[in-house]
Amino acid sequence: MRQAPCSSPRPLLWGAMDSPLGRLYVAAGPGGALVRLTYGVREEEFLAELDRSARNGPAAPAFDPGAVAPILRQLDQYFTGARRRFRLEVDLSGLPPFQRRVLEAVRSIPYGRAWSYGQVAAAVGKPGAARAVGRALAQNPVGIVIPCHRVVAADGSLHGFTAAGGLEAKRFLLELEGWQQGRLG
Repeated sequence: MRQAPCSSPRPLLWGAMDSPLGRLYVAAGPGGALVRLTYGVREEEFLAELDRSARNGPAAPAFDPGAVAPILRQLDQYFTGARRRFRLEVDLSGLPPFQRRVLEAVRSIPYGRAWSYGQVAAAVGKPGAARAVGRALAQNPVGIVIPCHRVVAADGSLHGFTAAGGLEAKRFLLELEGWQQGRLG
């Protein structure tokens, strides 16, 4: 995964689109790297999230749909089935090292496949840390692009999805990708 360096989390540029999961908001740093993807919230809540994540920066987030158009285009292609892999820079620099490792591992799960929390824990060199993986995924700032919906319980059942829409959203995303419940690997 290419990770863009980010010397300052601001100014953030943001935009929005309609999606099958509702209104979807994205924010990118000055270099265009994705820093936030949120859906299922009102615009004011999204902007409050951005403010909390960039509170030490010099300027308020700016609405700039042109700056985030490449991100929105790839998301639209994903939802229509025309894209299976995102080719976006993602800035995870503000996250703790363990969470970054978890998210990088999850980003490698192929489209239409799912891993268990234990498989992700093993992939980051922490076998037995399935719960810690779950906590790290619960704070994923760029869901869908880093597909935490592709992580399921050890028996292949759907479990633990804190994003808007809960397990129904997780089921929708997995079905969009053609995943069959119970299939791991």
